[in-house]
Amino acid sequence: MKTACQEQLLPGATLQEKWEFAVAAGYDGIELRGKGDLSFRDRLPELRRAQADGVVMPTVCVDMLHFFGAFDADLRADAITQLKSQLSVIAELGGLGAQTPASYGMFSRRLPPFEPPRDEAGDREVLLDGLRTLGEHAAAEGVELFLEPLNRYEDHMVNRLEQAAELIQEVGLDSVRIGIDSYHMNIEEADPSAAVVAAAPYIGHVQLSDSNRFQPGAGHLDWAAFFGALDAIGYDRYLAVECRLTGDPVEAVRSIPSVVRRYV
Repeated sequence: MKTACQEQLLPGATLQEKWEFAVAAGYDGIELRGKGDLSFRDRLPELRRAQADGVVMPTVCVDMLHFFGAFDADLRADAITQLKSQLSVIAELGGLGAQTPASYGMFSRRLPPFEPPRDEAGDREVLLDGLRTLGEHAAAEGVELFLEPLNRYEDHMVNRLEQAAELIQEVGLDSVRIGIDSYHMNIEEADPSAAVVAAAPYIGHVQLSDSNRFQPGAGHLDWAAFFGALDAIGYDRYLAVECRLTGDPVEAVRSIPSVVRRYV
């Protein structure tokens, strides 16, 4: 397994400077962030220069205010347009794919008013339509879409790996896979390791943060069990660090690869 760090966590003014730090710290790649308004596409000159300079950028994580599961049809359409663009850009860079949740901060059944404005059948229709559209685009570009389950307070539709796997089964496209996140799994999965093993055929990407959303090693997540499950299913792709930082931020980022290497 290889490690990658999200670009906003790395010190440096340019991707080349961030890469120099990342390599020295023991990382193998940089996970990019894809903002809205087609800004990721507009970064292509910068990204091409970084690639020419040897920067490895395997994945992009969506960083927008609305997602393909939005209640509003116009917002859904825009999210799909943005994601298609991000998939095309990461394909041009020779990457693996793009990670996105169905929604973020849009609604939670665990907080008032408890009942969303769209019923479960409507949610499912929207999710399947979006995943098919994006999966077909990803397949055409030769990359993958990674659907990320979020915890119950951040999304009301896809919280557990089994839910994501069931949707992906119905979509029926190899280009749609699960992007798992250890923080959300710590909240939602009764047994995170068992959930990894059960969803093994569908897992395409992994993001890391500890139980408290800080860097690996700063919380109480059972990393031996988590990485043991990934090893058991033969996962050999990137482990991308997506977290907040506690303590000195530079030292925190520098510490993560050594924490991971204790178990992989």
